[in-house]
Amino acid sequence: MSALSLSTPILRIKALNLHFDEGRIKALNGVDLDVREGEFVSIAGPSGSGKSSLLNVIGTLDAPTSGELVFRDQPYSKIGDASLFRRENIGFIFQAFYLIPTLSALDNVIVPTIGCDGTADEYKAHAEALLTQLGLRDRLHHFPGKLSGGERQRVAIARSLINRPRMILADEPTGSLDSANAAQVLDILTGIVKEQGLTLIMVTHDATVSARSDRIIRMRDGKIEQGASA
Repeated sequence: MSALSLSTPILRIKALNLHFDEGRIKALNGVDLDVREGEFVSIAGPSGSGKSSLLNVIGTLDAPTSGELVFRDQPYSKIGDASLFRRENIGFIFQAFYLIPTLSALDNVIVPTIGCDGTADEYKAHAEALLTQLGLRDRLHHFPGKLSGGERQRVAIARSLINRPRMILADEPTGSLDSANAAQVLDILTGIVKEQGLTLIMVTHDATVSARSDRIIRMRDGKIEQGASA
């Protein structure tokens, strides 16, 4: 039995529901899931199966209709300030990057630190170190429009790590990249996650990406398919 299989769950999800239109649309319909500390879990399934909805609820971007989520023994229902919880615990990476076009790569990485404890110099030094680790030392002061797709996604990865979260949520992070850049970005991301012992939950349609994960969760119609977790 691996050390990972014995580790404590960082996230517990029980009977999770997310309904819209007075219950007629069931984006999530009774999801149960435990994710362990340091695990890389990929979430696969057809469009509309609930993958991104699940990620959004885990990330407190959407509030569930019902059900229970617990992060490191802290029930989501007891979270007072969702934005503070996200800032302290969760890093986000999106397919569309969502970089601010009028800010440099360095300043985009620093944005999530606004309102955090610590000095501007400390955060700048950390951002520079992250971008250097991601191979962007010569791109610190470039604006997103002057960066390639792979470079922009690496900036987004650095941004997700700036507040030293314990869990990274990634929604199709390689979906807008060609195969060479996708492989490079995935290598960098999984390398950092493993090195720092972070938990990574990634939504992906790409079988070559999900094959790299510790476990694949397959969803359909807002549910985790029985027997589809490997």
